[in-house]
Formats: sequence, C-alpha cells, structure tokens
Amino acid sequence: MTSNNIQMHVLISGIVQGVFFRAETQKKANENNVTGWVQNLDNGSVEAVLEGEKDNVNKVVEWCNQGPDPAFVSNVDTKELSPLSNFDKFEIK
Repeated sequence: MTSNNIQMHVLISGIVQGVFFRAETQKKANENNVTGWVQNLDNGSVEAVLEGEKDNVNKVVEWCNQGPDPAFVSNVDTKELSPLSNFDKFEIK
C-alpha cells in the first residue's frame, strides 16, 4: 500500500434508492481500482466506504455527487478515515 491511499466514508442523500445507485457506484469504483462497499440505509440514503489511491477515490466521490441518470442527489457528506486495506474488492451490501 502506498502512502497515497485513503479511505473515505460517504453518505449520499436524495432520491438515491431504486435508481441503480449501488450498482453504478460499484461499476465506477471498479473502473477506478477502488475497493470497499455500498449499501442502502433505512432512511432512504446510500452509504459507502471507498478505499484506494486518493485521486481514484476522489473520482468516485465526485461521481456520487451526481449519480446515475434517474437519481437526484441532494447532499453528499464525506469523512476521510485511515486506510485499513482490508478490502479486496468493491461489494454491494
């Protein structure tokens, strides 16, 4: 692991469930060599943990601000965490 790796906790609010947000996030993460996971929350938002090279993680976070076409993203909260490097892929929970 290089020192350029980060882990980012992301909370996406808006119309983000039932619009393929998780599947498209997984696709975008895989395209950018980002590992971690994404899941729907009971309150209608989507939560993700992204880990990888800083630039690649930031590309996925930037994409989360818009999401797939049917989505309407009203807010994205991010918090950088220490990278744990305990993910070997990106999964949908």
